[in-house]
Amino acid sequence: MRTGLIGKKIGMTRIFTEAGEHIPVTVLEIDSCKIVGHKTIEQHGYSAVQVGYGVAKEKNLKKPVRGFYAKAKLPVNKYIAEFKVNPDSYIDVGAELDVNHFKPGAYVDVVGQSIGKGFAGPMKRHNFAGNRASHGVSLSHRSHGSTGQCQDPGKVFKGKKMAGHYGDQRTTVHNLQIVQVDMESKLIFIKGSVPGAKGSYIKVRDAIKKKAS
Repeated sequence: MRTGLIGKKIGMTRIFTEAGEHIPVTVLEIDSCKIVGHKTIEQHGYSAVQVGYGVAKEKNLKKPVRGFYAKAKLPVNKYIAEFKVNPDSYIDVGAELDVNHFKPGAYVDVVGQSIGKGFAGPMKRHNFAGNRASHGVSLSHRSHGSTGQCQDPGKVFKGKKMAGHYGDQRTTVHNLQIVQVDMESKLIFIKGSVPGAKGSYIKVRDAIKKKAS
């Protein structure tokens, strides 16, 4: 298991193959992505590398974060993420990662913070069918129906699918294929959509459910 990359979501577009096939892709920018620290089994109980992305102003960071970068003698980053790796797959602190870390045709897992939808009803949030459109149903066509039982057990079970906050949560999409890598523009083109709004930070790692080719 090796480290992944942090990218900034630019948006979606499409590219065409030589055969004229149209492929929808998400564009990620990989810029100023470098190793800023290690986690070891002896000290932390697991092995991982800490990757930083972007350039930030030191005055905007909290004091412990400033101390972390001062100890590593590295410029501060806007975003930090961890990637679990094998103990023999550490990369030196300060080493910079680029788009060539992944090759076209490789499969990756993408992790991001999904777009928040606010308060949503059960039909949008959980794909409920809703109540009937006629035969006595009035003012409750999009309701979720019964939420619990009568006297026994007399409560609503935890995890019951109901209306509530929708989106804005950590989301992982598995087995997305890298279609193209642009070294000059520092861009990665991933087939399909990935979670997150434009400008958000996305973690890209080797697919764990597919053997590396």
